Amino acid sequence: MTYKEVPVPHTKSIALIAHDNKKKELLDWVRHNKEKLEQHRLSATGTTGTMLERELSIPVKKFQSGPLGGDQQIGANIVDGDIDMLIFFWDPLEPQPHEPDVKALLRLTVVWNIPVATNRSSADFLISSPLLSADYSRLIPDYDTIKQRLEPE
Repeated sequence: MTYKEVPVPHTKSIALIAHDNKKKELLDWVRHNKEKLEQHRLSATGTTGTMLERELSIPVKKFQSGPLGGDQQIGANIVDGDIDMLIFFWDPLEPQPHEPDVKALLRLTVVWNIPVATNRSSADFLISSPLLSADYSRLIPDYDTIKQRLEPE
């Protein structure tokens, strides 16, 4: 398989999502890391984005609420190359009506090699990485070659 490099600028586009039982935890984490996060472009699903803007006065691009398609909107932005990193505080113990969307979103982070944190510890590691504020090149499979193989002759 061949790979290609995708440049990721020093100012990252970071998507933030939290399930209902994890919203307070994400708010605490963002409050603790506000200074670093303000140096990047933030987006979030609807309820989370509104909460972050209101509580912390941080500009956040808001998508729909997760159950209304917000997870899929963020996934589409990952595919389009508009999101560089995902912080997703999800609750594995609480059933979600949009569980297939959550699984699809997490799958896209792997397909497009996007750093993703699904809990506070992994989010702490990502936010403290020197790569957060540096230019970076992530490798992705050369999907154009794969698509050509899959197309009928």
